[in-house]
Amino acid sequence: MTIGILGGGQLGYMLALAGYPLGLHFRFFDPSPEAPVGRIASRVTAEFCDEAALEKFASGLELVTYEFENVPVNAVRFLAERVPVFPPPAALEAAQDRLREKQLFLELGIPTTEFAAVADREALDAAVKKVGLPAMLKTCRMGYDGKGQWLLRTAEDVARAKGELPAASPKAMERPGYNSSSSNDAAFILERFVKFSRELSVLAVRGRTGETAVYPLVENHHRDGILRLSLAPAPRLDPAIQRAAEDAAESVFEALQYVGVLAIEFFEQDGRLLANEMAPRVHNSGHWTIEGALTSQFENHLRAVVGLPLGSTHAIGSSAMLNLIGELPDPVEVLAIRDAHLHLYGKSPRTGRKLGHVTLRAASAEQLASRLAELSSFFHRPEFCLDAVLARPLSSRA
Repeated sequence: MTIGILGGGQLGYMLALAGYPLGLHFRFFDPSPEAPVGRIASRVTAEFCDEAALEKFASGLELVTYEFENVPVNAVRFLAERVPVFPPPAALEAAQDRLREKQLFLELGIPTTEFAAVADREALDAAVKKVGLPAMLKTCRMGYDGKGQWLLRTAEDVARAKGELPAASPKAMERPGYNSSSSNDAAFILERFVKFSRELSVLAVRGRTGETAVYPLVENHHRDGILRLSLAPAPRLDPAIQRAAEDAAESVFEALQYVGVLAIEFFEQDGRLLANEMAPRVHNSGHWTIEGALTSQFENHLRAVVGLPLGSTHAIGSSAMLNLIGELPDPVEVLAIRDAHLHLYGKSPRTGRKLGHVTLRAASAEQLASRLAELSSFFHRPEFCLDAVLARPLSSRA
């Protein structure tokens, strides 16, 4: 059985590594000739708008899935007319647009931050009046790892942001029904800035039969908009918080008739969850599952889309996943730590680029804290974001 995967980055790489023991084969589609998956599977290198290349890619495939959500929906719909695609195109469409995503959360009764649509600079003042300051201004589409976002704290910040936003085009303003605050015309979204105690994410999976499974919530630590460290299961986790996350995932599953792994990121605020965004794919905050769960997110995604029974999502002790950003450590030092697992993506170093990750596993949260401290002893650069995390005991962090 050959599965097609749109995108050829590290997530696709890890999907293939999880699928080979199941007897699966893979074909990737990626515009970049440098995509990491070229080392382990066949790859079609072409733009997503190239229908002849998509036709060639689809030939002989059992199904298609994707490893990142910025694949053009038109390309996915083109493929869906020829071969089953999971998760469904509707999920991809919702996740690609932050405004549509927030509206979906509201429709499903999933608590989220207050927000307003912003089409252009003329609409920003009204959105600020509605949402208030501080607030986050984001592009509705594209943008990841902190890109396409502006933190607005003061009127001066708003004025600077207006200088970067496009003015309403005369043609758009002449269009019947044009409204710069309408979701139909919005290129940006303004979200109320949330004072949260921590960031959490849930990884859940739904199979083609409707079977579901959910991993324990994960505590995530970001810097400069990029995930640096994930702790799993999240320390001091209230069972009610876990249930709320599972309910949110189940609601999205049902609404979109979802198949595959779904990630939802939350803010925890005053003992409740506020949904921030979702990703219709395997997720960076789930990398710990390769060594830290009975079944990894990658294997469970493949089980789901192929139609196999799902594997257990039970955590094996406590785990920490540390992203390697911009430069790589000495493998000898990393692997000298007990139960440390190094994953390198085969990418050339570049500032802000995810080059790999390290997963630490331990029998208890206290033991994990000790191993994290050992790891941090040779990660003295601030971008690894360990000092603040280790400043408090792992068992009492919130």
